[in-house]
Amino acid sequence: MSSTANCREEGLGEAPTTGSDTGDRPSEDEVFQVLANRRRRYTVHALKRADGRAEIGDIAEQVAAWEYDTEVDQVSYDERKRVYTALQQSHLPSMAEAGIVEFDKNRGVVEQTPALDEVDVYLEVVRDRDIPWSEYYLGLSAVAAALMAAVAVNAWPFRLLPDLAWGIAVAVAFAVSAVVHTYFARDLRVGETDRPPELEE
Repeated sequence: MSSTANCREEGLGEAPTTGSDTGDRPSEDEVFQVLANRRRRYTVHALKRADGRAEIGDIAEQVAAWEYDTEVDQVSYDERKRVYTALQQSHLPSMAEAGIVEFDKNRGVVEQTPALDEVDVYLEVVRDRDIPWSEYYLGLSAVAAALMAAVAVNAWPFRLLPDLAWGIAVAVAFAVSAVVHTYFARDLRVGETDRPPELEE
């Protein structure tokens, strides 16, 4: 796009910046620590949607569009430039240092590394009055523990059914929850949808 030519700052033949030069593969914790920043998550989402390789100007346009809740062709030069500068000077070098991307500043090209390709970046997005899945499972575990305690002391009305029946009921509750969680989690993975999970209604 033309924005790449407008925004690019000429380098002097710098080699691509990447943390993979050391031969060390970043851990998942390190990846998630780097991606704790929303703009970096947006960058990863845009990169994955571009099949792992894109020009920084194109990424800046898309990230700016998401940040300003508008279409790419409606992003102003100042908005695009603001995102471009932050990506070029801060975010992309940090991501490259962590081994998540390769950033060729001279060519203005960003590529994801195998480390990022192997990590399934997942966001637990809480919408409206929903509760996080982590809290849901904690609550379900507490209910299951209370139920099993009541069954163990033969409390009424739990004595009306065999202990095995209650055990099966608990197992089914967790299995159904896992199936539902897996179904909804597909739309919460970075790079799987048209827009970042945080922006999906």
